[in-house]
Amino acid sequence: MRRNVGVKAYQVKKGTEEKFKVKQAELRENLAKELGSQLNEFKTKLSEFAVKHRQDISRDPEFREHFQNMCGTIGVDPLASSKGFWSEMLGMGTFYYDVAIQSVEIILASPINGGVMSLGELQRRLSHSRRQNASLKDAVVSCKDIRRAFKTLKVFGEGCGVVEADEKKHLEDSIVYCVPVELSPDGTYILRVVSESSKLYIKLEDLERLGWSNTRATSAIEKLVRDNIIWVDSNQGHRIYWFPALFFNLNRDPSGNSRDM
Repeated sequence: MRRNVGVKAYQVKKGTEEKFKVKQAELRENLAKELGSQLNEFKTKLSEFAVKHRQDISRDPEFREHFQNMCGTIGVDPLASSKGFWSEMLGMGTFYYDVAIQSVEIILASPINGGVMSLGELQRRLSHSRRQNASLKDAVVSCKDIRRAFKTLKVFGEGCGVVEADEKKHLEDSIVYCVPVELSPDGTYILRVVSESSKLYIKLEDLERLGWSNTRATSAIEKLVRDNIIWVDSNQGHRIYWFPALFFNLNRDPSGNSRDM
């Protein structure tokens, strides 16, 4: 009798587990359908919003940023592709690719910066350049647009990128680089240190105070010198390493009105 009771209990338990599995599968399917329906509805509303505010998305960088964030919640990047429904609807084509290419051209056209420029200076030069083009003059490009645009260049390696300033600094104090040979981690770190300071130069002692050995600091600095990213100012045995790309920042409006967040 005990054996029969044990077998029956096992069968009841197994039957209950099977029922739970079936119910669980039904719940998953219903949830997937509901989420799919909500997602399609959101995409429809987003499409209607894009059509209604097409000009604002094209011309206003702040509005464009908010729209991009909304799209990001459903995994859509409407401004990064030259084909498909979104690009045709917005009429912007490869917006970020175009901004990235124009930015690289501006950086490389400067003979003294070694392929490095502050994000704020790049934004000002790019805006000036686009104003000369009748078809682009109304499409204002912000520092955030340029930062996003440079992400599209990652497919080509680490030769181009943005070294962002910390949260206490303005976005335009970040440093954009486009160099033939990708920056080493130490080189990138030095750019970040300078972008977060109020100085346009660095000394070996600055890096040594951060815990670097003299050998490591010297090696990293010399690499940047060879790449023409920094200049050496030697006076009575003391050396200061200047970043010519940041000299343009001296001409900024001290009131901060020109800053683009």
